[in-house]
Amino acid sequence: MEELQKVKEQIKKFIIEVDDKKSLELLDLLATGKMLRSKLILKIAGISEESIKLCAVVEMIHAASLLHDDVIDEADTRRGKPSINALFDNKTSIMFGDILYSKAFTQLSQMDKEIAYTVSNAVTLLSIGEMADVDLTQNFNTSYDKYFDMIYKKTASLIEASAKAAAIMAGLDKDKYALYGKNLGLAFQMIDDILDITQDSKTLGKPAMLDFVEGKVTIPYLLLHDRLEKEDKEKLKALYKKPLNEEESSWVKNQIESTKALEDSIIKAKNLGQEAIAAVEDEDNESLVLIMSAMINREF
Repeated sequence: MEELQKVKEQIKKFIIEVDDKKSLELLDLLATGKMLRSKLILKIAGISEESIKLCAVVEMIHAASLLHDDVIDEADTRRGKPSINALFDNKTSIMFGDILYSKAFTQLSQMDKEIAYTVSNAVTLLSIGEMADVDLTQNFNTSYDKYFDMIYKKTASLIEASAKAAAIMAGLDKDKYALYGKNLGLAFQMIDDILDITQDSKTLGKPAMLDFVEGKVTIPYLLLHDRLEKEDKEKLKALYKKPLNEEESSWVKNQIESTKALEDSIIKAKNLGQEAIAAVEDEDNESLVLIMSAMINREF
């Protein structure tokens, strides 16, 4: 998409303004993802200088959160490429994240007040979500509410804010688009959590079932824990946060399938996707339906 190239160029312009050679060098090393938030903004607000700048700001915020995330998770790859903390060190990753955050906020301060508030408020939620994510790995979490609250803040809040800010920019119904963005974000994170179990390491660019080993009790494991007999519940908890051998990993996968925990997780994610589509169905924006359909109708 040529407009996504414009977003990348705008990010580069913003970093050139920072006037720091190392920041430019680090920017070139960042692995770019699908740019879902930018696609969303451009489908809602159309392509203009203002919308491209909003995309750049949101992508910089997202990239900053991932730079910090990689340090927290001690990850050495990001989207199949070496992460900044692996190439340099944790300090560089944190400080470059701070540069991206602060430059994004500098640009936000020049934008419409309601748009600036919508995006910056989501960044606070995102940071609280990051903290909750870390806290939830201390013990085996069995609370659906805590899981949904965490994925809303950590992932969905910025997607919700992107859709809402784009609607404000375009003079559309901001509440409908915010609801679309929120449900898109929740479904997106749940599907990511499901793929961690169903896909192999090669496809994921990271070891399969890594979430459980790292202490993340995601939606399939929550459903599984609910459905197991007492003895198997204990077994599942005993495997929590430990590197799984082939036999243990097969046992978990088989249980997830036989209890229909996996199947029902997929249904829950798809239902959220349908709710998102329903929120904007009378807005006559077919591309938003396509974004959601492409995400929820995947090979699991």
